[in-house]
Amino acid sequence: MVREASNVLGGKLETCCTSPITGFYRDGKCNTGGGDMGAHVVCAQMTEEFLNYTKSRGNDLSTPVPGFNFPGLKPGDRWCLCASRWKEALDAGVAPPVVLPATHASALEYASLSELKQNALEL
Repeated sequence: MVREASNVLGGKLETCCTSPITGFYRDGKCNTGGGDMGAHVVCAQMTEEFLNYTKSRGNDLSTPVPGFNFPGLKPGDRWCLCASRWKEALDAGVAPPVVLPATHASALEYASLSELKQNALEL
């Protein structure tokens, strides 16, 4: 039996986004596993500031890539980010807000619960 993933609050991992469909496994959740080298575990709501920042760091999330069925993100979209990129953006002062119930518990290996809560999206 597969154990259900937990979120950073200790509850069941909730869906981050299904339109566009997100997650390393494209299941709408910020699940992770052995093949997920980037730890795509932080559910965040995109901001213009963050999208510009990540593009400047070599990861353009705003341009569509039809070959990978990727629509390109815009402010307001939710997406499972690599935990290390979110933490890098936090340190640079441009972290997008986090959806705590949809952020995988393993994000705590990269950022503290306090940091995540300070940047939580009010639901």
